[in-house]
Amino acid sequence: MPHLPSLLQTLNATTETLNRSALDQTDRRQLLQACDRLQRSLESPADTTARLVFSAHQLMALRLGIDLKLFDAIDAQIGPASAETFNTRPFNVSTICESLSHADPLLIQRIIRFLAAMDVVLEVDRDHFISTPLAASLVSSEPFSAAVIHSTHFTTVLSRLPEYFHCNGWKDPDDGFNGPFQFALGTEAHYFDFLGSNPYYGQAFDTVMSMSFRRRGRDWFEFFPVAERLSLPNDDETLLVDIGGGQGEDLMKFHSRFPALPGQLILQDLPSVIEGARESNKDLLSAGIQTQEYDFFKAQPVRGTRAYFMRTVLHDWPDKQAVLILGRVREAMASDSVLLISESILPDSGALLPSVISDMQMMGSFASRERTENQWRTLLDASGLKLVQVWLPDGCDRQAQSLAEQPALLEARLK
Repeated sequence: MPHLPSLLQTLNATTETLNRSALDQTDRRQLLQACDRLQRSLESPADTTARLVFSAHQLMALRLGIDLKLFDAIDAQIGPASAETFNTRPFNVSTICESLSHADPLLIQRIIRFLAAMDVVLEVDRDHFISTPLAASLVSSEPFSAAVIHSTHFTTVLSRLPEYFHCNGWKDPDDGFNGPFQFALGTEAHYFDFLGSNPYYGQAFDTVMSMSFRRRGRDWFEFFPVAERLSLPNDDETLLVDIGGGQGEDLMKFHSRFPALPGQLILQDLPSVIEGARESNKDLLSAGIQTQEYDFFKAQPVRGTRAYFMRTVLHDWPDKQAVLILGRVREAMASDSVLLISESILPDSGALLPSVISDMQMMGSFASRERTENQWRTLLDASGLKLVQVWLPDGCDRQAQSLAEQPALLEARLK
């Protein structure tokens, strides 16, 4: 390759001078995609296989460091790195071992050695390393540590998928109470029940669900005609019920966007979730948002409201249970009520890696799926509802890239 020296020089120079913090999200994504294409074009099948096979080892090295409180110990010894810069003060392995006296020093050394090979920490001398922004983001108080805990636990389910399908005749999972998760852990509990009885994983899950990277694209009320479709004459009626709304972030943002819109706002979720929302989100009360303990498999207590809303609820449930959940909403709807569902839509072809990863996550944890538009239409029809319109922001086409980055809003009404 005659221009290889020049190409290498350009790549190396770019790496040394590139300022990540100066790039906006679009530029950064385009550069990352170009890097991915370059890597795939250079890899042989053996290279690709090796990279994928050994990626699990790297993720588990991070998990070991988190559970060991290694990153906390590094932070305590040298102070944190900022979000974008290194803390160049070295830490000493012997001192770290002293602070982590509950663990074997040899084990600590092996984990640090692995992390150094991943550039999570950087070796500057024998037994001396410096931290990185990535290492700083994995201390116990940071949400990325929760993301690693959540993801590594899910590998338990992933590793048993081949056995699950062999034992179940390679049938697509269809029962949230009898799927890959129950098979892998040898339990009859639903995944959410398991999280409720295992605080370590439950807290990690809750943290991941609240992380900003999960809220891709624009909020639904920015492109749905709220004033036209949801207006009420006064405050005596209920405007919007957020079913399974978690900590109430969606309702808070909706209220902030439309503070003068008449009508009551109600947040519904399971008792433990509502209790947490009341304790952690004091702004709910000041915003006039009502909280209500509710199990969406039971009869909906708020009847005839203008709008019922669910965000990323139904992708957690296969059709078998989703029909029951939607049926409870249908029973409560009046002739002019609307059901608004904020969910990702899979394209009919050409789905991107993030979309299919999410689909497998749903399959493993919940025996559910991400759905195409036609699958959503079929599900709603089976529940006694009709899909009136799929809303997306102006300029957002229905191609795979757009659908991977922007959740849709499905508007459904009574048949």
